[in-house]
Amino acid sequence: MQLPSPARGVLSVHPRGFGFLDLAERDESAFVPPPALRGFLQGDEVEAELTPDDRGVTASKLKLVSRWREALYGTLVERRGKRFLRPDPQVASSDWPLRDAPQELERDACLVARIEGDEVVFERSVPEDERPLTATLVRWGIRAEFPEDALAEARAGELPSWEGRRDLREVPTLTIDAPTSRDLDDALSALPAQPDGAVRVFVSIADVDALVPEGSALDREARGRATSTYLPGHVVPMLPRELSEGLLSLLPEQERATVTIELRIDCDGAVTARDVYLSRLRSHARLSYAGVAAFLDQDDPSGVPPELQETLRWLRTAASRLGVVRKARGGLEIQREEVGLKLDEDGRASEVVPRHENSAHRLVERLMVAANEGVAAWLAERGLPALYRVQDEPDPERVATLAEFARNFGFLPAFGDRLTPRGLAAFQEQFQTSDVAPQVRTVLRRVLGRARYQVQPAGHFALASPGYLHFTSPIRRYADLSVHRILKAHLAGDREQVAGDPRLGELAEELDGRARRASRAEDDRFRQLVAELFQGQLGETFTGHVIAVRSNRLSVQLLGTGVRGSLPIEELPGGPLELEPERETLRGEGVSYVVGQ
Repeated sequence: MQLPSPARGVLSVHPRGFGFLDLAERDESAFVPPPALRGFLQGDEVEAELTPDDRGVTASKLKLVSRWREALYGTLVERRGKRFLRPDPQVASSDWPLRDAPQELERDACLVARIEGDEVVFERSVPEDERPLTATLVRWGIRAEFPEDALAEARAGELPSWEGRRDLREVPTLTIDAPTSRDLDDALSALPAQPDGAVRVFVSIADVDALVPEGSALDREARGRATSTYLPGHVVPMLPRELSEGLLSLLPEQERATVTIELRIDCDGAVTARDVYLSRLRSHARLSYAGVAAFLDQDDPSGVPPELQETLRWLRTAASRLGVVRKARGGLEIQREEVGLKLDEDGRASEVVPRHENSAHRLVERLMVAANEGVAAWLAERGLPALYRVQDEPDPERVATLAEFARNFGFLPAFGDRLTPRGLAAFQEQFQTSDVAPQVRTVLRRVLGRARYQVQPAGHFALASPGYLHFTSPIRRYADLSVHRILKAHLAGDREQVAGDPRLGELAEELDGRARRASRAEDDRFRQLVAELFQGQLGETFTGHVIAVRSNRLSVQLLGTGVRGSLPIEELPGGPLELEPERETLRGEGVSYVVGQ
């Protein structure tokens, strides 16, 4: 076996003390024995020497290349009169020397410490009721508090000058959000159809750049977070609440600075014209998804003010036209999380709540996709740089894997050698009304893989979109804010911007990594709360479907709740079991375990 020397990769740490080095540019990993992990952390980029052995490949002589972590969570331990931090076992396998811990701090106290070289410096102790949440946030590098300079800028924020902005205050405008949302960054309006039947739709987005200038303390902190993190019952915003829920949020009857994309949508659903400009906006009402759906589906006007009912009907017309075109080109129209949690007054999960999209969700989703595609096309037509959101077409191997998984669930998609967007849409048509739809969607998302940011224009496979980016949520995502700055610079007369700017490429990688960590934090916290909830149901029997097969466990999603859990391989009957990785199958004497079972 020809092995690179030294090899570069990213560390993952197992709670039992060993680890793995996920090798860059190689679809494999190397085993890292416990002694070699001393002083290293989950997520570190390292160089190492690789040696073939009975395990396959072992990595040794690790050398740190880069580290994204700034802090560790753990417990205080003492040995021979010296103090150490015993970190979260999912992050590190060895104790770290601890400095500056208060003398009154007792052994086994939980704390957060700042990493400085090969030791850590005490920052704060953690009360018992905050420990699970704090552990999750620190584990994934989510900063809960804002630095004082960023807070000072947020508190000093004020509305910008209205000069050069198109006045849309008298255009009937509304927002549609969940009742718990506070950071309202998108508003919708529409004008009655023109004589030829075309409808003009306005998608207006909070102008975050107007209050968060590039290079400011607020901007540096927003970039460091990359995204708001939505944990059950707890939001860690990308921007301080003084802005995200105040001067930037498109609250009803408040004047706000916005960036608007105006779309002309003809009778066939084609976008025949688009215009992008700075605007001055006033939302006339905040509507809920449930209230809008009741109005659209049951003609129940109780959730929609009379002066906005015609606007909402025209928005439905436009969204319906876009939906027909979307359906014709294929792809997936909506991919929502399947379940949420209801929390009690103490912040504990009291109930698993299945989520279902309705007509209001579809209306908003179609209009936001059209806005994001419209801005992508507007930038491309002018040769401007952009952070495109890209998802590749799955290769033939993944297509075959998906087809086999589908058969295990009871569906016969017959994709052929290549999965097309229309083939994907036809598959969704088969399973979307089935009881196992949540499980199939989980597997489908995993097989299709994550989308990513890149500077080269390319398609988004799941959306069947030739060009897509993020523009509509700049309060919550830094990528959207970056796109706003590009188009605003062009509108202001800057003609020096060039497509494919390498600095944007570096930003794309940075944002992808941070967004993945935020997503992992959200998943971790959800699992913590679900585990607490199900402690009261130990011994009960549930039905579920296998959604992933690994060498040491089955991942199972429970029917009717969407909750996921694991079955350790040693607890499965029919052992010893061997993994067939290319088919994700565990096989034993007269028994097999497969995805979809």
